[in-house]
Amino acid sequence: MATTQLPEPIADPEPGLDRPPRPAAQGWDALWPAGLPRRGRLRVRTLVNLRWMAVVGQTVTVAVVAYGLNFATPVAACFAVIALSAWLNVLVSLAASGQRLATDNEAAAHIAFDILQLAALLYLTGGNLNPFSLLLIGPATLAAATLPLRQVILLALLAIACCIGLAVHAMPLPAPHAEPFDPPLINRVGGVLARIMGIAFTAAYAWYAAQEAARMELALDTAHTVLAREQRLSALGALAAAAAHELGTPLATIAVVARELVRNSPPGPLREDAELLVAQAVRCRDILQRLTRAPEASDEVHERMSLLQVVQESIAPHARRPDVRVEAVVSGPHGEAPPEIWRLAEILHALTAFVENAVDFARSEILVTARFDPRHITVEVRDDGPGFAPEVLIKLGEPYVTSRPGVESMRSGHVGMGLGFFIAKTLLERTGATVDFRNGRGGGAVITARWRREAIEAPASADLFTGLDDPHKSATE
Repeated sequence: MATTQLPEPIADPEPGLDRPPRPAAQGWDALWPAGLPRRGRLRVRTLVNLRWMAVVGQTVTVAVVAYGLNFATPVAACFAVIALSAWLNVLVSLAASGQRLATDNEAAAHIAFDILQLAALLYLTGGNLNPFSLLLIGPATLAAATLPLRQVILLALLAIACCIGLAVHAMPLPAPHAEPFDPPLINRVGGVLARIMGIAFTAAYAWYAAQEAARMELALDTAHTVLAREQRLSALGALAAAAAHELGTPLATIAVVARELVRNSPPGPLREDAELLVAQAVRCRDILQRLTRAPEASDEVHERMSLLQVVQESIAPHARRPDVRVEAVVSGPHGEAPPEIWRLAEILHALTAFVENAVDFARSEILVTARFDPRHITVEVRDDGPGFAPEVLIKLGEPYVTSRPGVESMRSGHVGMGLGFFIAKTLLERTGATVDFRNGRGGGAVITARWRREAIEAPASADLFTGLDDPHKSATE
């Protein structure tokens, strides 16, 4: 096995006109709104359309039972209750735009009306003995999928209260020749309990599923925001690299001409001006070399990076910490050079997030290992801290929000890496990686990302910027 130890990272130069000070990193929490994620609200038109569907279904059912089956049914009262829903729809349609989003309280009021209207219709047609009493589950489920928990609980309790009230008193169930239908008490109690459990459990299932879907959607949107920000930075790096490449040759020509002026000019103001021109040309060349040495670019040369650069950039913000030692190693088959990979913002962002989390929990050491073989490339982040807690380990990679106790003692100062882990895992999976979170046998947390080589490996290319180091060579070219 060939092992490459990373060189000492180069310290950032002092801020100046050429290099602005590095802004402070933002935590993941800045990207996550306070409180639980909000689900999408209902449009007024959606509520109206659902009620029209109920009106049509109720009308057809009453007509079939009363006129098709000739059951004794209070037709006038039933159609009057159905007409209330129709009139409400007409009033709502005239008063508000159908495209308008209903507020939570407004949507809750609409659903409460639907529950009471259905309960009134069931009261006229047998109460809980009516098979259609199961439809009371529908409005409660709709509320659970679209409204906050407080309104969901209130509407579910309203539906349950209607079930209990219909069990206590209701008009006779329509039957042929007005024959009474009187099941045993235990059947009545069982039917009520079944409906109550149906409302409670169905609403709970719908609310939990909607909450998870909303959380996942919000987390994915946040991940896309993070990636878009990284891609904008990469675009700026590409512009800087392209400018450095284009300016290299004319700058070298200026340096050559300035040196000739220095050599051929007698002592005096002209010679001093030529020497100043040479010094400034050299300074410009140094700036261009710094831009081309570590840009976040996407041109033919700088869109690739070695595994050494990958692990170096991931540990760079913490490489000189006095309280924890951060090391990185690249290893592979003996005699084989490490492969170059495409410079992907997703990989750099995710690995930096993993190292940052390891810095917060490590006791004294963090090791970032990049391994390669003929088929795979693997990057592993390992620390010597307490490892992942069991209740955290089962959630890692999911979009949950945490708040760490004792934020002041955290080395990075960031709070709640649950979302950060989800974003990092999502970004890596977009590049074709398989991500694994576990605890090491000897303790500490271990995070592993593994790719097939063809997924991220870049073909070798020649260095196009050698002319920047030799202005005489560039000028003659």
